[in-house]
Amino acid sequence: MNRATALRTLAALMAAPLSASRAQGTPATARPLRVVASFSILGDMVRQVAGPLAEIHTLVGPGGDAHVFEPRPADAQKLAQADLVVLNGLHLEGWLDRLIQASGFKGRRVVASEGVTPRLLDGHPDPHAWQSLRLAAIYVRNIQSALKAVRPQEAARIDQQAGRYLADIQALDTRVRAQIGALTAAQRRAVTTHDAFGYFAAEYGVTWLAPQGWTTAEEVSAKDVARVVRELRAQHVRALFLERAGDPRLMQQIAREAGVRIGGELYADTLSPAGGPADTYLHLFEHNAKTMLQAMRGS
Repeated sequence: MNRATALRTLAALMAAPLSASRAQGTPATARPLRVVASFSILGDMVRQVAGPLAEIHTLVGPGGDAHVFEPRPADAQKLAQADLVVLNGLHLEGWLDRLIQASGFKGRRVVASEGVTPRLLDGHPDPHAWQSLRLAAIYVRNIQSALKAVRPQEAARIDQQAGRYLADIQALDTRVRAQIGALTAAQRRAVTTHDAFGYFAAEYGVTWLAPQGWTTAEEVSAKDVARVVRELRAQHVRALFLERAGDPRLMQQIAREAGVRIGGELYADTLSPAGGPADTYLHLFEHNAKTMLQAMRGS
């Protein structure tokens, strides 16, 4: 089922039973908050701040690609029952406004990136602001404020959980800055599939190349590939990475043509399944930083 067909189907599923269940069910203050997050990284952030106060449904789960996601009727049903929906914004979830409208969602909506000054690529905002730990702290504070607005009687608990999480984010940021800062400028160069690490590059002083723009929906031309190969050779880049949710063939082609070894696999837009190397946001960031450092050092 394509996206347009799925969205047309949703209206029929949003009839009286769901509205009635909201009105006749357990009072909102006596049950966990029902939160819908647009994709897995946001879902984990909400989980860290809300803890047991919330039941979280993630629309684009681990391994999924939020750039090209196609909603299902079950997603609309979850939205219809939700107290809060958390989205990234910055034009990442182009499909979400139509899904919210079709579902009849009546809860609170929070844009996690509110307050972030975005990078611009060809006049469009780069949505991958979570690739900076400093900007991720803005996400967390926006989520914290939204949760307290919906459940004010739990404000102290939410503040405590958010405070611990923000401290962990700050500690990791300090560590990553020190590790990457110890490399030479020539070592701090890397290539990956699409331009998802621009905020990381700006924050930690890395020069980043990518054959695709900020969205995986873009087509890559032979000209784009040739440009990256030329730059790899000219700049003697030693770190070339695959992305976990992407097609590896493009980067394998570039590696062959440039004579560069692939240095590992990064998680740009998605968590790994539970138990994987990137099954929380902080694990994702730690995994990416470690993988980059090893390749940039040539180890």
